[in-house]
Amino acid sequence: MKKIAVLGAGSWGTALSMVLADNQYTVSLWSHRKEQAEEISKKHINNKYLPGVVLPLAIHGTSSLEEALEDAAAVLLVVPAKAMRDVLKKVRSILKHPVLFIHGVKGIEPGTFKRMSEVIEEEIPEQLRQAVVVLSGPSHAEEVSQRHPTTVAVASKDLEAARKAQDIFFNHYFRVYTNEDIIGVEIGGALKNIIALGAGVSDGLGYGDNAKAALITRGLSEISRLGTKLGAFPLTFIGLTGMGDLIVTCTSVHSRNWRAGNMLGKGKNLDDVLAHMGMVVEGVRTAEAAYALAKKEDVDMPITSAIYQVLFEGKQPKEAVDELMGRDKKDEIAAFSESLVEKISKEL
Repeated sequence: MKKIAVLGAGSWGTALSMVLADNQYTVSLWSHRKEQAEEISKKHINNKYLPGVVLPLAIHGTSSLEEALEDAAAVLLVVPAKAMRDVLKKVRSILKHPVLFIHGVKGIEPGTFKRMSEVIEEEIPEQLRQAVVVLSGPSHAEEVSQRHPTTVAVASKDLEAARKAQDIFFNHYFRVYTNEDIIGVEIGGALKNIIALGAGVSDGLGYGDNAKAALITRGLSEISRLGTKLGAFPLTFIGLTGMGDLIVTCTSVHSRNWRAGNMLGKGKNLDDVLAHMGMVVEGVRTAEAAYALAKKEDVDMPITSAIYQVLFEGKQPKEAVDELMGRDKKDEIAAFSESLVEKISKEL
């Protein structure tokens, strides 16, 4: 039975470990907290992140990176985006053999604004990585842990590596598609968290379905504009890792980004919201990165700008919504970037 090292024992890392265990892999689930690792190994639970879920016996918790990486055929990274580089530096110092790197992190590195695959390529020498694959799509950990039907995509510049990852994860409840657009898959997965914060704010303010539907639709337009400018394939954003992930994250109480936005809309300040959540809310730092990237790339992203102002400049949520509604009149299709329309036209 092959072994896979899963680095990051939050809800998503634990749920994906369950998929791997169901697929007859031995899983070494690494946590930087010894007490959590022992709870996983001895009690077969991860009570903080997936309460009430019993973990398969094939999942072994460990707080030792050396133990996790030893003899691993693949490494699955599911740590917060801000911690990715530090974890990879430690992996590089320990790893002795080349492995397939897969990540399921929906975020952008603070400061550098790099995608997670870029961080992996920078930190792990070529001789230690077979390839880099990203796993993304509409997937709440809580539902995956209950083995509810879930469909995601795996993307890589190396299509054979994507197919290998597809084989690793595919089973009767976890359907996996392949995709070669790693840029689009990572950008869609990261930026949808910003729009989910906005959807939560809208619900917190008491606005209805009309407002949220418009926010999701125009949010997808923003994500597509920036992603395409960065080199993504436009139609990726109407697939699982774009529209699919956006819908599930903006409409479900399972979404920590929606929950955080909801509390902001009800008048709580950001520090109190983050303290209450007790888990990483990737959309907060991603909003900062996307705001800077949009300015750098000269891409119009009014919803992202509004969320950034609410998070970091003290703007009141209702004021931000009023300003969005009061923007100049526009044509819906003309609001897409010319480069996006041109790329779509060429492909069609």
